[in-house]
Amino acid sequence: MDKNKTGQNENKSPKSEHVVNNAIPFKKVFVIGPDGEKIGVLSKDEALDKAAEYNMDLVLIALENNKPIVRIMDYGKFKYDKKKKQKAVKEKQAVTLNREIRLTPLIGDHDLETKARKAREFILEGNRVKISVKFRGRERSRTDLGEEILNKFFTLVEDVAKISKEATLQNDRFLDMYIEKDKRKVEALKNNNDNPEE
Repeated sequence: MDKNKTGQNENKSPKSEHVVNNAIPFKKVFVIGPDGEKIGVLSKDEALDKAAEYNMDLVLIALENNKPIVRIMDYGKFKYDKKKKQKAVKEKQAVTLNREIRLTPLIGDHDLETKARKAREFILEGNRVKISVKFRGRERSRTDLGEEILNKFFTLVEDVAKISKEATLQNDRFLDMYIEKDKRKVEALKNNNDNPEE
């Protein structure tokens, strides 16, 4: 099947968010002033002159019944404010995923470092990570080994992480600890990398 006929590729071309100043394709426009006041119908050139008086831009904001409505505004500031709002909304909507890393009380150093690298990736992506030590058979009586492993593990990621929930024993089989990104540590680390000492 020809994909071009499905219309999937039609939206690929970059589209400017707003039509501004000389790019407005109408000879006559209804003008709204910078404070929301209605100025009325002007020719495009008159509207552009009016916008220039305010040292602002002319922005096409709507098309009602084929009548173009433009507003005089500082378009650069408008775009910046909009971007800022969108970023704030996105940050509020950021979904924290729960990830899990499984360890054993007798895990080797190499495996521990490999798992710590994976946990670091999860943490830097903003995820919460459950570090779980699984005890088998007689290991259950040596929960201190599990605590040692968790402490050792945390030292490998503590430059970017903080403990959000201390280690607790679940069903006598799992020692679970939760860690997540420590924003201040990550910021400090980033600054150190940006400004290495001479």
